[in-house]
Amino acid sequence: MSTKDTNPKDAIGSTKLPLSLIPSTASAHIAMAHLHGALKYGAYNWRTAGVRSSIYLDAMYRHLAAWHNGEDYDRESGLPHLAHVGACVNILLDAKECGKLSDDRPPPAPMSDLVFMFNNKVKMWREESPKESPFETYEGPG
Repeated sequence: MSTKDTNPKDAIGSTKLPLSLIPSTASAHIAMAHLHGALKYGAYNWRTAGVRSSIYLDAMYRHLAAWHNGEDYDRESGLPHLAHVGACVNILLDAKECGKLSDDRPPPAPMSDLVFMFNNKVKMWREESPKESPFETYEGPG
């Protein structure tokens, strides 16, 4: 992004946090998920009661699994599953920043190293495979 020479505010403003990069459509959906939670549990309840990371990770996994398997909307709230995922991420980030996160994740594992190593293996396998994609339908023998 370029700055405008005639406006000195551009030079300073362009070096600050660009909150405008968050899509407003995503913010609106996630705000609705936060409202659903606020009406159910109380607004910003995690800042007073604190939260365990595993509870929100499990909720994210459930919403992502439902979405991944073709279910776009949560049947309880009627909101997109992905909006609930966004709300969970927001709560985890906010709770961490506010010192209200009980981090009950398992001890660290070298996940980034594994992904890096497996990415190289996947690349090699894909180069050797006659199929364009692993998601092509299996035709069976003969």
